[in-house]
Amino acid sequence: MNRHACALLVVLIAGCMASAAPAVSDASQSCIECHAQVTPGVVAAWRQSRHSQVSPAEGMAKPKLERRVSATTAPASAGTVVGCLECHGLNNADHADKFEHFGYNIAVVVSPKDCATCHPTEVTEYSGSKKANAHDTLAKNPLFDQMVKTMTTGRAVHGARLEATGASANAQNEACYSCHGTKIEVQGTRTVESPVGDVTVPKLTNWPNSGVGRMNPDGSQGACSACHTRHSFSIEMARKPATCGHCHLLPDVPAYEVYKESRHGNLYDSLGSHWKFDAVPWVLGRDIEAPTCATCHNSLVVAGETEPTVLAQRTHDFGSRLWVRIFGLPYSHPQPTHGRTWELRNAEGQPLPTSLDGKPAPAGLIGAAEQAKRQAGMSRVCSGCHSSSTPTGHFERFARTVAEADGMVKASTDLLKIAWQRKLADPTNLFDEHIEHLWTEQWLDYANCVRLGSAMAGPDYLGFDYGWYHLNRNLQSMGEWLVQRKALAQPTIPVK
Repeated sequence: MNRHACALLVVLIAGCMASAAPAVSDASQSCIECHAQVTPGVVAAWRQSRHSQVSPAEGMAKPKLERRVSATTAPASAGTVVGCLECHGLNNADHADKFEHFGYNIAVVVSPKDCATCHPTEVTEYSGSKKANAHDTLAKNPLFDQMVKTMTTGRAVHGARLEATGASANAQNEACYSCHGTKIEVQGTRTVESPVGDVTVPKLTNWPNSGVGRMNPDGSQGACSACHTRHSFSIEMARKPATCGHCHLLPDVPAYEVYKESRHGNLYDSLGSHWKFDAVPWVLGRDIEAPTCATCHNSLVVAGETEPTVLAQRTHDFGSRLWVRIFGLPYSHPQPTHGRTWELRNAEGQPLPTSLDGKPAPAGLIGAAEQAKRQAGMSRVCSGCHSSSTPTGHFERFARTVAEADGMVKASTDLLKIAWQRKLADPTNLFDEHIEHLWTEQWLDYANCVRLGSAMAGPDYLGFDYGWYHLNRNLQSMGEWLVQRKALAQPTIPVK
């Protein structure tokens, strides 16, 4: 072999060695050998993941814009790939759900506290968000807790009476807390049959659950797997609209349906199969041709291939780019300054971000300057594909629509107050009587749908599909209900 051939062979060998994946730790390899037979789907998903192919050390060595890990101190296992024990074997002292398993102490529930080993910035951002606090948003706000329990109360007919049978904890966990997150606790142990014999494992209450605000046995809140589903933990999956659509659906938060109807959603449906959803950074025009949920709400987005300009920095606080909270409670309002929304109090001392007349709470909401800053930041994302006139016109129209939807909620609230004043309904529970049901639908379903339809350009959701048609029809129903009971002299929306 001549020297040129030898040199070429050395280069090829070096290239192969450089491209070889780092080793799996001995501990994780022992897990894989067994679980490839016991839970083969889990192992197959992990083998396709980035965790199985890149070590934390390699991730930390990436250029700033290409990094997917935010740790500045290498974990003890930095030289191997992120395998089973590198996640399930972390922070044993904190995990009430840990157990001894063939010589290793492992935890059932991998939590954000564990993920923070490599992703501390992401976990810190997420921990302060409304999503991470979603369980407590329902459980610690007495009004929302009342709504959840009233909604999930069973009914039975006894003789000629329809009577309540009590709130169902199972229905609450299957419905509201499925997305908001359940509280996972350890209650003893249970025995599981396996090919290698019986295995004793912790018995967990309210499990399984991957709700965004899940309360974990190690004391942390949240579930990274709500978006990055285990065990592939795919950034591609987290960036695709269907993942957000798991929870953000009609009738109360119809973001997924609105997106699919919008022009952006049309582009995604038509061209999205060719887009590059795992690119970091995400380059507008090259990797994607229209935004998905992640583009606007949390991904690192840049424009330009040779000298990229950052349009939006990555964030895992999904409300930090937003200036107005269009999920009305019951009205739109400036975004909260933190995710602990149950701590907000309106001027009357109620646990709401606005008064019943629409006035924002005196504290806990961002100010006008911060709102303007965030709107300008969102406009920069739009500027990756549009001239300045498009976001300017869109956001002006959006602000008018939000105000008009709030006006329709105010009209329904005025009617509800008449019912309370005439003692036709009891305000001690806002959600258990017919006119209160109609009022709740006005702000929770129809007004929210109009606001989201405007924000994301889904016109039918502004009009006939849970939009203005339903706002008007619902208001008419409330007025007629009061007319029938002689609390109003005439319908509130006369036909001309």
